[in-house]
Amino acid sequence: MKWEDGSTQSESMDLVREIDRRYPDVGERLYPDDIQSEVINKGERAFKNIFPKRSRPSSRAAFLFRYDGSPLWKNEFEKTLQETNDLLGETEGPFFCGDRFTASDIAWAPFLERYAGQLPCLHEGLNPRCPKAYPNLHKWYIAMETRVPAYACKVRGDLSSWRKVLTMAGFGNAGNVPEMVASRMEELADAEKEPLSEAEETNQQDLWNTYAATRPYVAASPREEAAAVLIRNREKIMQDAAKNCADSSLIDNNETLDEAMRSLATLLCDRGKFSKDIVITCEEKRGTELRSLAAFLDDRMCVPRDMGALSAAWFKRF
Repeated sequence: MKWEDGSTQSESMDLVREIDRRYPDVGERLYPDDIQSEVINKGERAFKNIFPKRSRPSSRAAFLFRYDGSPLWKNEFEKTLQETNDLLGETEGPFFCGDRFTASDIAWAPFLERYAGQLPCLHEGLNPRCPKAYPNLHKWYIAMETRVPAYACKVRGDLSSWRKVLTMAGFGNAGNVPEMVASRMEELADAEKEPLSEAEETNQQDLWNTYAATRPYVAASPREEAAAVLIRNREKIMQDAAKNCADSSLIDNNETLDEAMRSLATLLCDRGKFSKDIVITCEEKRGTELRSLAAFLDDRMCVPRDMGALSAAWFKRF
């Protein structure tokens, strides 16, 4: 980060502390005066002691692989998750400093978020979000996704984005992930295509309303934000499709792809449950093309780089 006075900072938690100092009136404090600093610092320090030692560093798949490129043993991950669960239990949560979201949660969030998407692929029966095995950790995930609007709507990556890097050499592993990992990834991806219940969609919209209230530049709902991003980036998407699906039935020419993107954006903007008339029309004329387009976008997308998790999920459901 380069500040307006020309000075620069790079260490993550130093940046968090400086942002909190410089902008005390924007949102909730990350180092609240009524929470002793040693409590917050304890949460930050504990992270360094709990996460696995002797694992390869990586910006996208950290604390997962040994230096020979193979995944850590299951019991090493279980130890990390249990100690994290116990630490959260000390404060009666759901956050690392109790009932308030603080800088401690920021220190942990990127890595616990990755673990939620990546660990179930590496070992059978290993789920950081399991309410039975890790009840306090489960509550932390829920609290982050329901009580911190900016995180839930914009900052959080999605599970499929973090799974993708497991099969790529250069992100902490050697690219030799076991074949069974790929099959687990497919099973998990299918589960994420399930439609939202009416209550779940209402809760997501309420959270989005809080997020959008101070951000006039975002759309009125996660679905409409997905459509807005699709429209804003249409030219880049067309270039990407031409480069990566030249042999696919998805694109006959740019005009066909442009029309498919317009139709998909129309569906996303429909405020009903995907308007029956529109769906029927699309099924008759080009339902296959639209599903192919949605699948292509989902496969190529990286969350949150391209859009927030709540918005990106609508391409999976389509």
